Amino acid sequence: MRKTTNKPTFIPKMYCALFGHDFRVTKKVTYHVKEYACKHCKKELTTNSNGALIELTPKFRGINAILSRIHHSKTRRLRTHP
Repeated sequence: MRKTTNKPTFIPKMYCALFGHDFRVTKKVTYHVKEYACKHCKKELTTNSNGALIELTPKFRGINAILSRIHHSKTRRLRTHP
């Protein structure tokens, strides 16, 4: 007998469809920008320039990486100079 492999991904998606997503912060890019992932279906979101949650596309993933690098270097520079 053959088993289907779609059931493990179907159940988390069905759970999120019924009860809503359970987003957790996965990465703090800056103080205001964060990346989120759903605990059940692994859907990824980020905050845009207006503060709204949007889907994390490769474009926004690159923007967040650059923003994180700039933010990290700025905070490091401000800590070393009083």
